[in-house]
Amino acid sequence: MTNHQLRLSVGASAGQRTVAVVTGVLVAAFGAAFLLVPLLAGGLLLRLSGPGDGFASYEEARDLPPGMLPPALRESGGSAGPGPVLGLCGLPFVLLGVYLVLRVLRTAAWLEGSRVRVRGALRSRTVDLAIAAIDSRSHGDLSARADRLPAVVVTDRASGQRITIPLWGMGLPLLPPSELRALADAFAAGRPGAAPSDEARAVAADLRRLADA
Repeated sequence: MTNHQLRLSVGASAGQRTVAVVTGVLVAAFGAAFLLVPLLAGGLLLRLSGPGDGFASYEEARDLPPGMLPPALRESGGSAGPGPVLGLCGLPFVLLGVYLVLRVLRTAAWLEGSRVRVRGALRSRTVDLAIAAIDSRSHGDLSARADRLPAVVVTDRASGQRITIPLWGMGLPLLPPSELRALADAFAAGRPGAAPSDEARAVAADLRRLADA
């Protein structure tokens, strides 16, 4: 088992990153336009959609008693109309586009000794594979399901942090053999002074079979 930091080849390939970034930018731009246009043009939308009155603006009627104001001005109370509220519908698109860009650009994983750190769109999580609980893995050999679910899900026993370790990335169907063996060594390290669990040994064996395939 190596003690130096090894960056795993997870994440999207260059082509996939380009497509995801362009898509995320377009989605965010659409949302921003939907958000800003009603805010900037709220007054114009109100004039076009609202009932007409004899004043070009409220400024011309501000000195009149309330009883002499047109109903539209009396009841609105200076409201900007539905435009700004409608514009908030674009906010989810902005957030979705930004998240998509961050996820594809920031996703990465590093292995140092038996500890793996996986960075997502917004945060990083670290788990010691030697003592982690294996929450989910393929039944039987990983190699038999590598085309369907090439990943191992583990939970840190101390912090409860749960992470998914993908066994593919950068346009590759599987991680390079050297990285698969490094992950196998991390799972097989076991607790200090104790042997690894049967589940950890099984995962390590499957990873080594994948590396040798």
